[in-house]
Amino acid sequence: MRQTPADVGHRFDAAAVPLGPRTVLALAAASVAGLLAFGWPLIVSPGSELEHATDAPLVLAGVLVAVVAVVLVALGDGGMDVKAVAVLGLLSAVGSVLRPISAGTAGVELVFLVIVLGGRVLGPGFGFALGSTTIFASALLTGGVGPWMPFQMLAASWVGLGAGLLPRRVRGRPEIVLLAVYGALAAFGFGLVMNLSFWPFQLGTGTGLSFVAGDPVGANLRRFWLYSLGTSLGWDVGRAVTTAVGLAAIGRPALVALRRTSGRAAFGPAPRPIGGDSSVTLGHAEERDTPPA
Repeated sequence: MRQTPADVGHRFDAAAVPLGPRTVLALAAASVAGLLAFGWPLIVSPGSELEHATDAPLVLAGVLVAVVAVVLVALGDGGMDVKAVAVLGLLSAVGSVLRPISAGTAGVELVFLVIVLGGRVLGPGFGFALGSTTIFASALLTGGVGPWMPFQMLAASWVGLGAGLLPRRVRGRPEIVLLAVYGALAAFGFGLVMNLSFWPFQLGTGTGLSFVAGDPVGANLRRFWLYSLGTSLGWDVGRAVTTAVGLAAIGRPALVALRRTSGRAAFGPAPRPIGGDSSVTLGHAEERDTPPA
């Protein structure tokens, strides 16, 4: 029996963005820069400019914008063809609409359903790009642009990247369980790292929950954990539960639809010009028009 592209795509997920060495290096560099931008309160020394600077979030946000931009350029350079860009735009649009209509009571966040499922089927590179573009598009849609947005973009990109790195051969019911567990942990982790991005500047000094530059990592982590428990635990748990239940409910049909789309699209690297002549490209048997004799 002849297999269709959709059948092949159902069994073997094809990455929409091939991960070449340069792309992997860019993703690794972005993750390291992100860890430093989020985790600097745990390593900063007393008297540092970041200890009391009110413009530190702006500086860090600017760094993350540059880092995410470099990674997105690297992903495009790595072979994201027009079909992958179209699917990325479609899923980003869906996520950007779901986010404002669902982010209300008890931390409900349906946007992570799109990011996790997209990263799972279309690969870690696509998942990273999907996280960033979805948060960016939703911020423009709702007017939620601010110094927090680059942190949200990178944290959501990590969610999509992690979904793409999950074991590829798991299928059926175990796959849905895997995605639900991962989605819950990732959604909860998203809330924690976002707390870490503004915790040092929100409370000031002198409280039992305040950031203290130069204190042992364990002491600052304990204060941060108590701060998170007292301020955002309900939202973080609500986000985790919503994501897990949503993936369990719609995961199977959504995966089938995305895999069918991936199989039919047959993603491949974008055509490259030969010898600088844009009218002749690799991967396409196109001929230039010639004038009649």
